[in-house]
Amino acid sequence: MSIAELAELAKSAGAEIAGKVVQRLPNPHKVHYIGKGKLEELQALKETLKYDLVIVDDELTPLQQENLDETLQVKVIDRVALILDIFARRARTHEGQLQVELAQYEYLLPRLAGRWTHLERLGAGIGTRGPGESQLETDRRLIRRRIDKLKERLETVRKHRMLYREKRRRSGIPIVALVGYTNAGKSTLFNALSRSDVMAKDELFSTLDPTTRRLTLPDKNVVLITDTVGFIRKLPPTIVTAFRATLEELTEASLLVHVVDLTSSYAPEQCDTVEDILAKLNLADMPRITALNKIDVLLKSEQRWDEKKALDYVADRCEVTEPNTVVVSAVKKWGLNKLMEMISSLVPRAAGESV
Repeated sequence: MSIAELAELAKSAGAEIAGKVVQRLPNPHKVHYIGKGKLEELQALKETLKYDLVIVDDELTPLQQENLDETLQVKVIDRVALILDIFARRARTHEGQLQVELAQYEYLLPRLAGRWTHLERLGAGIGTRGPGESQLETDRRLIRRRIDKLKERLETVRKHRMLYREKRRRSGIPIVALVGYTNAGKSTLFNALSRSDVMAKDELFSTLDPTTRRLTLPDKNVVLITDTVGFIRKLPPTIVTAFRATLEELTEASLLVHVVDLTSSYAPEQCDTVEDILAKLNLADMPRITALNKIDVLLKSEQRWDEKKALDYVADRCEVTEPNTVVVSAVKKWGLNKLMEMISSLVPRAAGESV
């Protein structure tokens, strides 16, 4: 799962995959991350594959990254930097851009070296450098100053969100939040339920900024439905910290709908990742529905299906016996009536318990 997912992340960032190298070690090598033999193999592959970028499926220490850079003579980035790059490409709102910028600077700070001379122009002017201060010290000071400013601005955003949530709380309208692994189809399901046009693509992290819409349920009750950022394995701590204001939206929900990509070979592991992150956010006990999505893809090679036959077939095939679980196709809009009926039956109870 790990190396295949890294390839998908790399493709999402615009990279072309030339090859892969896997090594199993009890612990990463302290100096080069990989062992000497594997490092020599990677050097030899440079002649045949002509690669100009190496992406590592872990967070490298500054020493490991610097040594790999020097040894391989190509740019080396780790999983965290790759995810941050994708987030930077996808952030569209001012808040999202602030969050990503903060995460990038917090990632960069411990990795500074004297070669970061481009930061010098941020400190131009009289009195911005102390006597005898090195370029590295200046760069660190400038980045810390920028981090402080970003945190201040995001704290203002967080307070605004708190006031907005308080207003929603007083309205008494329950909130239903869609959660799940990235690319599970949350945004497509959100659009299908709320008749919205939030961008939904078959790619990792296509949606970063949360969106909320009103949804009228079959029993005529009204809820607010929120689409949230997708989760992923080894989610960088800098991302979790920077997106705190966004993730706090989940704590206000009365009900979670966990959207699962039924076609993924790694669906069980992806579900475990989502559960782990929800537990870290103290949301493990929140009422939820599990929506097994993309059944249209699962049946693509089969004969023509109408909605009822498709839903019954997949439910039997997948032995769906767990309570509060429903099979759906967000693209075909199959199973949405049952999903909304399930939401109707659970939201009043969930809202009552949260008071």
